[in-house]
Amino acid sequence: MNSQMKLLDVVALLEDLPELGLYRGQVGTIVEVYEPGVFEVEFSDLNGRAYAIETLNASQLILLHYQSLSEEMLVQT
Repeated sequence: MNSQMKLLDVVALLEDLPELGLYRGQVGTIVEVYEPGVFEVEFSDLNGRAYAIETLNASQLILLHYQSLSEEMLVQT
């Protein structure tokens, strides 16, 4: 699934990165794709204020889905 990540996708962090103040499960949005598998991810609070923007690898992230995968596939076709 990680290879399907694209601009504006919502993702969650898969590992703790205490040196960056980020921890497993925090949710962010892909705001830039630098190359396949390398993304700039913005982490924002509930008021929409960014508290971290970091460059991360696809292996550090999981793509989140807000509808059934079959519905997503229908929308893409």
